[in-house]
Amino acid sequence: MTNVLELRGITKRFPGVLANDKVDISLREGKILALLGENGAGKSTLMNILYGLYKPDEGQIFVREKEVNIEGPNDAIAQGIGMVHQHFMLVPVMTVTENVMLGIEPVKNGFFLDRETVSKRIKEISDQYGLEVDPHAYIKDLPVGIQQRVEIIKVLYRAADILILDEPTAVLTPQEVEGLFKIIKTLIAAGKSIIFITHKLKEVLAIADDITVLRLGTVVGSIKPEDATSEALASMMVGRDVNLTVEKTPAKPAETVLEVEDLYVRNERQHLTVQGVSFNVRKGEVLGVAGVQGNGQTELVYALTGLLPFESGAIRLLDESIHRAAPRDILERGVAHIPEDRQRHGLILSFPIHDNLMLCTYYKRPFAKGISLQPQPIFNNAEELVKEFDVRTPSVYVNAGTLSGGNQQKVIVAREFSRPIELLIASQPTRGLDVGSIEYIHQQIVKKRDAGTGVLLVSSELDEILALSDRIAVMYKGKIMDILDADKTSKEQLGLLMAGVHPAEASKN
Repeated sequence: MTNVLELRGITKRFPGVLANDKVDISLREGKILALLGENGAGKSTLMNILYGLYKPDEGQIFVREKEVNIEGPNDAIAQGIGMVHQHFMLVPVMTVTENVMLGIEPVKNGFFLDRETVSKRIKEISDQYGLEVDPHAYIKDLPVGIQQRVEIIKVLYRAADILILDEPTAVLTPQEVEGLFKIIKTLIAAGKSIIFITHKLKEVLAIADDITVLRLGTVVGSIKPEDATSEALASMMVGRDVNLTVEKTPAKPAETVLEVEDLYVRNERQHLTVQGVSFNVRKGEVLGVAGVQGNGQTELVYALTGLLPFESGAIRLLDESIHRAAPRDILERGVAHIPEDRQRHGLILSFPIHDNLMLCTYYKRPFAKGISLQPQPIFNNAEELVKEFDVRTPSVYVNAGTLSGGNQQKVIVAREFSRPIELLIASQPTRGLDVGSIEYIHQQIVKKRDAGTGVLLVSSELDEILALSDRIAVMYKGKIMDILDADKTSKEQLGLLMAGVHPAEASKN
């Protein structure tokens, strides 16, 4: 079988960083190549070179055995290469059709945009590949999984037959992942070739035809899925043995740190998304909240952290009401928050890393003296946390927006874990992280629990919920279906509850 794409000896340097070091990879025609590696391993840099966003310092690119010079995305598109980025490149206030036609706007009668023709083509692509996208829908109204399908339509509309999917499942629910895999298989059956960039081992073993592993900018090996195991791939990625199971002793819950009673919350569009929710979190335990994303978990966390007012009900932190409390007030009462949207609520992307690492306490000593910031303590704190949490960055002076998604998440975790807290609210805490970082963060969550911190864990990863939780609350359509002991439940039970069905009801049918 011929190679549709080859990268030979690709090298890329940034100030203080060798991002890619003589990298060789090849993609077989009609196959899926999984590019596996830790955050900062050089995966996205390599694909940005292939897509013309970066210029390599050394190396060659061959498309269908012919050497090509890719100076920008237009050159890549001309070679049949399309890229779906980890952070979607969509305009929320525009329709699907308007987003797809951006940059290549066809006109009719010499003046008017020809939306009708584009919409018809989108419908044809959607039907051909089972994408199920409405051309007339507004992006802001679409769930994340459908937005990703719009990105796929954009590259197919431009006639791409080599698709780069950069961390395509990082923000998808398990059900959306299944849907994406079906779409990928349809694309392969239609003759497309795909580079699938990820750090999720189970997905690699399930979908890939070939696997290439990068570590610190270098190819450390290639392997077939049938010859690989999760443990072997994790070791190749990290360079050491990785414990893929969470080790923890039984919880020793103490007094209640968070109590939620009959809570009702409306989202920003005034839809009632949390309806009559009640639960508590005790010191020294992890309460996991499971559910398909979009069932009220986001608004629940927003209400608990002061980002969204609640309509009725009560929230008590250490027996004190936090009704109408501002986010800073809640943080000062000992609450740490890892938000699900790291770029919107977790970081100021245009600020340097050292400032992001003290955002919660910038007005306190040692970071401030009166109204003056103290540079040396700020830089010392940043250097220490970057090292401790293995944030891959050339320096603490670069802007947070320049980091990979996983390293952005590490900055947030480092900041929130490094101050005294009574309650940790962790929403999708390992989204976009590699196995080594996931192992570390899971250990830190368990460590916080064992030190007496109450933990509310919201995750769409069932494996994560089951591994970390002592009790599990399942949300469906804004309500809590049940709260179960983690050691007395199963994925099957949780799956039924996530679909709005009590297991007892299912057994009767």
